[in-house]
Formats: sequence, C-alpha cells, structure tokens
Amino acid sequence: MKIVLSGGGTGGSVVPLLAVARELEKMEKGTGFLFIGTKKGRPEKTLVRSFAMRYQGIHSGKLRRYFDWQNFFDPFKIILGFFESLSILFRERPDVIFSAGGFVSVPVIWAGFFLGIPAVIHQQDIIPSLSNKLTSLIAKKITVSFEKSLNDFNPEKAVLTGNPVRKEIISSGDKNRAIKRFNLEHSLPTILVAGGGTGSEKINRLIISIVPDLTKFCQIVHLTGGKTSQFSSSANRYHQYEFLTEEMPDAYAAADLVVSRAGLGVLTELSALAKPAIVIPIPSSHQEANALYFTSCGATVYLEEKSLDSQNFLAKIREVLLDKEKLGDLADHIHLLFQADAAFKIAEIIRKIGA
Repeated sequence: MKIVLSGGGTGGSVVPLLAVARELEKMEKGTGFLFIGTKKGRPEKTLVRSFAMRYQGIHSGKLRRYFDWQNFFDPFKIILGFFESLSILFRERPDVIFSAGGFVSVPVIWAGFFLGIPAVIHQQDIIPSLSNKLTSLIAKKITVSFEKSLNDFNPEKAVLTGNPVRKEIISSGDKNRAIKRFNLEHSLPTILVAGGGTGSEKINRLIISIVPDLTKFCQIVHLTGGKTSQFSSSANRYHQYEFLTEEMPDAYAAADLVVSRAGLGVLTELSALAKPAIVIPIPSSHQEANALYFTSCGATVYLEEKSLDSQNFLAKIREVLLDKEKLGDLADHIHLLFQADAAFKIAEIIRKIGA
C-alpha cells in the first residue's frame, strides 16, 4: 500500500500524520509514504526527515478568513499547487491521501479527487479548519477529535477517533538524560516554552523580557520556532533552541510546567504526558475554542495574548509553578482528556479504504 500524507505550514497539521504513519507501518509491512508539503518546508520538512520519509514540496497559498494583500496572489499559487499535485499523484498513484488540515493539503486532495484517489481527513480542533471544510466535500472519511465536531460534517462520513499522538513522545522521554542534554540543574523546576512551529513573536519577546526574573526560581527551555536570531539572552539557566525533533520527548520529560500555544497537537501531547500547562491561544483563531474547552475541564490555565504584559505573565508563571497542588490538579485533569488509541483507529480506517 502507498499513502500520500499532506500538511504543513505549522507543525500541528504534520504530527498527527506521522503518528498514524507509524501505526500503518505496523499493520502493513512495506507500506510506502510520500509527504507533500510546502516549498519552504518549515517546519514539516524537519519533522518528516526524522521519519526517513520522502518529501515533495508544492506551491501553496494560505487560506485566510481576513483581509490581506496576499489574498490577491495566493489563489494563483493554489492553482499552481493543484497542477503540481496532479503531476505528482499521477506519477505516484497512491492508494489513499491522508491529511490533518493545513492549507497545502487542499490542492492535493482535490487533485486526488480528479484522479479517483480517495482521501481521509482528520479534524483536530473543536472548530473545523477552512481547509478541512473545503476538502470534506470530497473526502471518503472524516475523523474527528471531539464528539461535538461530528455535527460539523456529513454524519455518514464522520467518525470519532480522538487525536493521534506519536508513541515516542509518550514512551521515550527520560528526565535524567534531559538534564544532561539541556544542561539543566537537578534541583530547579523547569519551564518548557513552545510558541508553536513557526514561533510566536509576542510569547518570545515576553519570555526574553522576564528571563532575569524567571531564572531566580526556575530554568527555561525555550523553543523559538526558527527565530533565534531575533530573540536572545545570555542568562544562566536559559536554554534556547529553534526546533526540537528527536529531543522533544526529553524536553517534555524535564518540564514541570509547559507554556505553549493551544493547537490541538501540543494539547494532545500534554494530555498523553499529564503535563501542567499555561496556554496562550493565537488571537481570533480556532485555538481559542481549544483553550476554552481544556480550561473548562480544569486541564489548563488560559491566558489571553492581548492582555499579557511582562509583569502579569511573570506573576502567573510564578503562581502556577510554585503551587504543587495546582500543578497536580492540572496534570490529573489534562490526562483525563487523552484517548490512547486514536492513531490506531485512524490507521485502521485508512487501511480499509486503501485495501
């Protein structure tokens, strides 16, 4: 069986694909994969490379729900991406296309439709993405993370599975190894800051501004999303990286508290690992609904980006990190939201469609 995976622009639309690919490899020995992502390939090419998977980039225009001058040019990129996808898919002849959203997947799935190649799409977030709305019309099956999302799609196509997480994230992290790898101190609590696959300028700037105060009571592993040249600090107990791939399980293992965006990919990983988290969703995005839901379950602490400044950000981190009872409650509640067999369920659906 040959599977095309498509997604990119952010890590959130890529990680579930790789988790399901691992399950498919177990079910069908010799399954071949091709990943179709963006020409730039950041961050998806970095993630895919660690899986020894072939990668093909196409032109892609972003699907925006707001005014931007690029909206006048991006339709032409999407059309070009459609014809590039036709050429790739005609040459490869995959059995199934699988996507978890991301604007680059739209021309791929529509090109597959014209060639008679079935598609399975996965809806991670509570609110359907625009890319999934456009491709759900022609998808064979639609898997969803939340029961309430079933109402957003054709009931004959939609299946509740939960959101996939990579097994290595759950099983391979080691705190002692992480302490050596990231040059951490055993006796200090650790904060992992991850502003998303493309980095959050606001979160990055805020963290840098409070590093001198943070390092008085904790140490920081800071993932900037490819923007290390813009944000720097020479403080001890502060460790900065653009991205982590194979090292990410260890980063999670070291963390006593995670500060992150609220994409469902990272929320699922935090659920699997029972990691307490402060979440700062992208304003006016699907992430706000994710953050509201998790916070309503007592699983995360929700901060609005627009109301954040250095002082209240520092105060909230200190308040949560130094309250062991609060950390324990957050860990317990977020773990209750984890569905362990999501990747297997989706892989089984893909296998049956591609058989």
